[in-house]
Amino acid sequence: MRLLLIEDNVRLASLTAEGLRKAGFAVDLVHSAEEASAALAVAGFDAVLLDLGLPDADGLTLLSGLRDRADATPVLILTARDRVDDRVRGLNLGADDYLLKPFALEELVARIRALLRRPGAALGVVLQLGNVAFDSAGRLATVDGRPLDLSRRELDALELLLRRAGRVVPKSALENGLYGFGEEVGSNAVEVLIHRLRKRLLAAGASAGVQTLRGIGYILIESPAGGDAGTGGKDGG
Repeated sequence: MRLLLIEDNVRLASLTAEGLRKAGFAVDLVHSAEEASAALAVAGFDAVLLDLGLPDADGLTLLSGLRDRADATPVLILTARDRVDDRVRGLNLGADDYLLKPFALEELVARIRALLRRPGAALGVVLQLGNVAFDSAGRLATVDGRPLDLSRRELDALELLLRRAGRVVPKSALENGLYGFGEEVGSNAVEVLIHRLRKRLLAAGASAGVQTLRGIGYILIESPAGGDAGTGGKDGG
């Protein structure tokens, strides 16, 4: 799941982004309303974490503009403003939740996942194809009920593919969903990641596997062969 974190306190922003990435989210980090508007114009996000005290605008103005454009992306406000009328105004302008600073990272992660589990949001409880299941709340992948040992990035890739099981996922969609703006992504990073994921599924006896469609993307399908879905054309991952 891809998040946009809008926070002008550089140290707090860095620590929060690091913690969220460890929790399994791809995080894009900006420090002003102008940077946030630019990011929202070029990328889709599953949720926005919005500080109100930005250097170039009030965060509520940014929120209001988002809702005026009929953008329903969940917004969680992060702020030190603790007055009831501030909270009420933010919620009335379209915020989905409100968390006061200082906050515990564990609570922030729980609130984000709660937002994304709401009807129509991005986060389902359990995703499954064949004997492969992914608990999106607990961030646990299993094959026949047995835990599947995956890296954080492999878990993210599996989740994204499970959400679109049976449909082709372009390489660009994987890159956008797995890596933030500031991360350096090698030309074959996705191919290497999918290759590792495919091997782990196969070794675990998964009945679902990742097929590579050369020049198009990847697709997660059930495979009687035990997870080795193979490749359409030359194996790029």
